[in-house]
Amino acid sequence: MDYKKLYASKLCTAREAVKVVTSGDWIDYGWCTGHPVALDQALAARMPELEDVKVRGGIALWRPAIFDIENPAAHFSWNSWHMSGIERKAVNEGFAYYSPIRYSELPRYYAENVQPIHVAMFQVAPMDEHGFFNFGPSASHMASMCKRAQVIIVEVNHNMPRCLGGFNEGIHISQVTHIVEGDNPPIAEMGASKATEVDEAVAKLIVEEIPNGACLQLGIGGMPNAVGSMIAESDLRDLGVHTEMYVDAFVDIANAGKINGSRKNIDRGRQVYAFAAGTKKLYDYIDNNPECMSAPVDYTNCIQSVAALDNFISINNAVDIDLYGQVSSESSGTKQISGAGGQLDFVLGAYQSRGGKSFICLSSTFKDKNGVLQSRIRPTLHNGSIVTDTRANTHYVVTEYGKVNLKGMSAWQRAEALIGIAHPQFRDELIAEAEKMHIWRRSNRIG
Repeated sequence: MDYKKLYASKLCTAREAVKVVTSGDWIDYGWCTGHPVALDQALAARMPELEDVKVRGGIALWRPAIFDIENPAAHFSWNSWHMSGIERKAVNEGFAYYSPIRYSELPRYYAENVQPIHVAMFQVAPMDEHGFFNFGPSASHMASMCKRAQVIIVEVNHNMPRCLGGFNEGIHISQVTHIVEGDNPPIAEMGASKATEVDEAVAKLIVEEIPNGACLQLGIGGMPNAVGSMIAESDLRDLGVHTEMYVDAFVDIANAGKINGSRKNIDRGRQVYAFAAGTKKLYDYIDNNPECMSAPVDYTNCIQSVAALDNFISINNAVDIDLYGQVSSESSGTKQISGAGGQLDFVLGAYQSRGGKSFICLSSTFKDKNGVLQSRIRPTLHNGSIVTDTRANTHYVVTEYGKVNLKGMSAWQRAEALIGIAHPQFRDELIAEAEKMHIWRRSNRIG
């Protein structure tokens, strides 16, 4: 087949391509770094003449142009699989909503549960000689999403890294309806926040639990980033990677010679991930790198896949935890902060791994909007807070004051252990609340 000729027949402008969108349609923008740019701008120009358009996306790294039309809620809703700060703001503006998920199930949602997609539009890497457009750092659920779409518009970006995988990391031109060549903007970056002293204290407690040959999963944020930095400077060796999100810390660990995947039970020698977001350093590293394996999220986050890897170490952040061991990592009360993502997948999979450990890490305190110090370890979660990890599934919890393994503990043991790693200023208050809740029995381990 002459793919160049077929390419030319499907090539059009963004303005022409978005003419297929009609009122009432479900539109899918893809995921994270793959959200469209030129197509989004063209749709924004059309959106004022449309009504009840439902747009899906997730982890927006820049504010879509459609957000800035006049009275956006009158024309469309934004439905996010995982919220960024940009999307949180849009919730307050009245046109964005979170779609609760267990991330590993997202491809199946597209196959069985979500409404038919009228138009999918997203960025891709340039077509290769075999007629394939690579999804870039966002294999995630993209192949399943494309199977459900009636119209597929790809926006070619020459800056998009070509992320190798093995399956479902791209789409063939024969499946594409329209091709748009954008202005090749740089791939949006997500820089990790600088590690604080608290982050480093937590990281130190976690790193000492990691053996040689461990397989790592890191979340995003200062604490996982601090763990990555410490691993890069440590004497650890023969580490592997099997993660939902590939972040800059993995590049640092790999460049320090700590990662080779030689002890992985599956995908030996490969760093496996569902999507990646970070700085240009990361995008340059994963581009055409056969050591890195871009794969669908129902593979990366599959509990059986995780459990098959010995000494699996899962490290994730939390917003709050209560004295029962319930973890909220996605909301504070009714305020949606991010999303469930795959945290529970890795909490469950790591515990089932031989030698595996799941770590939920958080600072012991935070300052509220009035500058008042508050404890992240609470008697019960805030009214309306979402339980991301149930108390039965929580494994290790770490703050700057220590770490505890909650598995097998009774209610009073959990309360005592968690109060023991709370900020000292709040321990007496937490004890008093635990007594009211009938889950307190001092065993003299608390000072």
